[in-house]
Amino acid sequence: MLTLWDWSRPTAYMHDLTPTDRRNPTVNANGKLYGTTEDSTDYLPVLDPAHNSVTEIKHPVRDPNTPTSKTAAMEPSPYWGAEPIWDSETTTHNPMMDEKGRVWFTARVRPPANPDFCKQGSSHPSAQVFPLQESNRHLSRYDPATGQFTLISTCFPTHHLNFASDANQTLWTSGGGPQTPVVGWLDRKMFEETGDEQKSQGWSPFILDTNGNGKRDDYVEPDQPVDPSKDKRVVAGLYSVSVNPVDGTIWGTSLGYPGYVVRVNPGPDPTHTALTEVYEPPLPGYGPRGGDIDGKGVFWASLASGHLASFDRSKCKVLNGPTATGKHCPEGWTLYPFPGPQFKSITDSGSAESSYYVWVDLHNTLGLGKDVPIATGNLNSALLALVDGKFVTLRVPYVNDYFTKGMDGRIDDPNAGWKGKALWTTYGTRTMFHLETGKGTFPKVVRFQLRPDPLAD
Repeated sequence: MLTLWDWSRPTAYMHDLTPTDRRNPTVNANGKLYGTTEDSTDYLPVLDPAHNSVTEIKHPVRDPNTPTSKTAAMEPSPYWGAEPIWDSETTTHNPMMDEKGRVWFTARVRPPANPDFCKQGSSHPSAQVFPLQESNRHLSRYDPATGQFTLISTCFPTHHLNFASDANQTLWTSGGGPQTPVVGWLDRKMFEETGDEQKSQGWSPFILDTNGNGKRDDYVEPDQPVDPSKDKRVVAGLYSVSVNPVDGTIWGTSLGYPGYVVRVNPGPDPTHTALTEVYEPPLPGYGPRGGDIDGKGVFWASLASGHLASFDRSKCKVLNGPTATGKHCPEGWTLYPFPGPQFKSITDSGSAESSYYVWVDLHNTLGLGKDVPIATGNLNSALLALVDGKFVTLRVPYVNDYFTKGMDGRIDDPNAGWKGKALWTTYGTRTMFHLETGKGTFPKVVRFQLRPDPLAD
């Protein structure tokens, strides 16, 4: 059963929403949902589904000189004319709710140039290991109880974010592009106890254990050949970011051809001890985009080749050493062709489906089972759930064309059966006015609920 709400404004678009704490989907039961509007506006939409009401909150910045998307080079619109319709300083990308119902965003809070504590010569431990000159997006926190934002300037760029369940409630982030040289995090416990954003943040370069001794040592640079006596730094910036519930390692995707799935083991002092592993999908698979990890530690990713891919590290025969540079574990991969036709004249396995992201239903919030991976079927106008090796297509027939970038499940009442839980998504296209309803179409929230049978009460 599908329920749709309009929110935001006709000139805006959504990137994501958050209804609950990913780790505990009963948080914020029956509560409000919060969206992110990226380049379109600083006014973030809020949906109260219990009362069918919509409001907005303006996300602030620290510095009045923060850039805005209004000045970005764009062509005139046949719908809106030459006047820019987008004006966003914060370019909010991804929201996540914590255990207290507060919303954390990847958001720009200042101009890109980093403060001195991020740079060469700083006493900050991470800057001493790998100084950073700029970051184009940072972090923020919104507390619905007080209506207040807390803005957090990070040296590292942010894109997606996810909470760990460790003692420090660490918030891990991705940087977005494969060119990002570090993975960054915020020690939430320290930050919330001290308010010190400098001491509470850290970052680390991606270092492969190519000498195979199980610890981080001196390393060669990305443009240098592997030295069996040393480790090797790679530039494999994360796009997605997930925390493995089994062992606390950090996983994500690195875009490109052929692209990688990336595993980071933080160790006791991530700035100095974090070790990275990179795994390249075997042909005909290539191009990981969004990804997520299940409760057994298996990572799932959407591939540009038109596959949903799973990667099971436990199957790997080689994990480190001089050959562990990406191609060393084809046995860990399984490729599932997405529904839909293949491109003309292409005989390889795959599909023309261009899936943006994968989200794993760790808690069976939809009703298809725990650990079911659900991909965004962006050219199928659907969500694509893999159940027992076969895809279940959850199509949104109207308004055409449904295109989402993320999702999250919430349990409002664990005793209410299918009515007490749901999967929440948005229409994520940047141009809602290109849909069949034309100019004036609002961004939409879509709630998926799964009846156990068509006549279920």
